[in-house]
Amino acid sequence: MNFRQIEAFRAVIMSGTASRAAELMGVTQPAVSRLIGELETAVGFPLFDRVKGRLIPTPEAEIFYRDVEASFRGLDRLRSTAARIRDFGSGHIRVASLAAAGSTIVPRVVRKFRDAFPSAIVTLSIMSSASVRNHVVDGEFDLGLAADEVDLSGVEHQVFGSFPALCAIPPGHPLAEKKVIHPADFHGVDYVALSPEDRARLQFDRLCEEVGSKPNLAIETPFAITACTLALEGVGVGIVNPLAVDGFAQRGLVLRPFEPAVYFKSYLLFRPDMQKARLVREFVAALLEVRNSRNFIRLNV
Repeated sequence: MNFRQIEAFRAVIMSGTASRAAELMGVTQPAVSRLIGELETAVGFPLFDRVKGRLIPTPEAEIFYRDVEASFRGLDRLRSTAARIRDFGSGHIRVASLAAAGSTIVPRVVRKFRDAFPSAIVTLSIMSSASVRNHVVDGEFDLGLAADEVDLSGVEHQVFGSFPALCAIPPGHPLAEKKVIHPADFHGVDYVALSPEDRARLQFDRLCEEVGSKPNLAIETPFAITACTLALEGVGVGIVNPLAVDGFAQRGLVLRPFEPAVYFKSYLLFRPDMQKARLVREFVAALLEVRNSRNFIRLNV
C-alpha cells in the first residue's frame, strides 16, 4: 500500500468514476484502474462494485474511507502548518534585548506587535549586549537588540539607531539648574558610570580628559536604567542612554542634554535563517515605527 494508491482511491470516491478521478490526479484512466487494483490486492478486499459504468464503494470501502479522509485532513493541516511556518515562522518569536531598550521601548513594541498578531507568542529576555549577541548566534533567539560594543562577526545585523546621551541628575542637584551639561561640569561631581567597555562611557571619559575634568567615580553599572535609578536616589550624576529614561522624569529625575554629544549606538541582530521570516520582519517594522514615533533628541526640559 502506498500514498499514490490511497490518493487514487480517494479520487474515485469523490468523483464516482475512474475517468474523473484520472482528471483530478492528472493521470490516465488505466493508471487509476491499475492503482485501485493494486490497493485492493494490498488490503485484501474489494473496494468498488462496477454498476452501469460507475464505481460504487463497497461497505468495506466506506469504512476504510473514513480513516483515509481523516489522514488527508491531517495532510491538509500539515500543508497549512508548513505554509504558516514559511510565511510567519513558528508563531513564536524570541527576542533578546539590552536593558536600556528591553525595559522601555521593547515592551511598547510587543504591545503593538500583538495587536497585529494576537496569536503570536513573544519571548522577551533582558540581558547584556554580549549575551544578546551570543544567544542570537547560537540560534536561541530570533532577534536581538544590542549596543555597538558587541562583536558583529558571524551575525546578520543592521543599525537600529544612534542616540545622543542624556545627563541623569538627582533632584535638587546644583547641575539641575543648567540647561546643558558639559564635561567640565563633572569636575569633582559624584559620577554614576556605565561599564568600562561601554562605548558611550569611553567617549565621555575622553571628553573629560581633554578638558581636565575629573569626575568622582561613585559607582559603575552595566545598565543605563540602573544608572537612572541611582541618580534618582542621589548617588550621583550619570550619562545615560535615552532609551532607558521612560518614566523617570515623572518620578523627579532631572534630564539634560550633554554637549559635545556622546552617542549610544545600537544594532538589531538576526539569526542568519530568520531575517526573512514574516514575524521577524513585522516585529522589526514595529520596532522602527515606535523608535521613529519617539523624540529622543528634543526634550521638554
